[in-house]
Amino acid sequence: MRPRLANAALLTALAAMVTACQTPAPTTGPNRAALPTMERVALGANACWFKSGDPAFAAYKLAPELNSFSGRPRILLVHKGSPESRPLLVVQAEGSPSRLQAFGPMMQEPVACRITTDVNRWSAGNKACS
Repeated sequence: MRPRLANAALLTALAAMVTACQTPAPTTGPNRAALPTMERVALGANACWFKSGDPAFAAYKLAPELNSFSGRPRILLVHKGSPESRPLLVVQAEGSPSRLQAFGPMMQEPVACRITTDVNRWSAGNKACS
């Protein structure tokens, strides 16, 4: 019975050594650069805030500015009736991996927590609405 126990221990040790020597498989996930991140955020905002008819965003219009020469693609929320007015929300990304920022008057309102949660979810690749 001892040889079987020794064989089992040897096989377990061998399996552990083989596993330790393997390189981990690359994790797949969304591209974390600024432009792809903001593309995901813009698609999420459009689908979940505007096309869904969400009352929290009914007074606003989405103005994406993804082709930014500054290296900071962004989306803007402006008043629906006056799109040329100052943005009420700016969400932008910079770098790779991207660093997100959200600022403007809407970030001082009760909806700010939801904006932050939604933007973080969409930037990570989750397309769900809240």
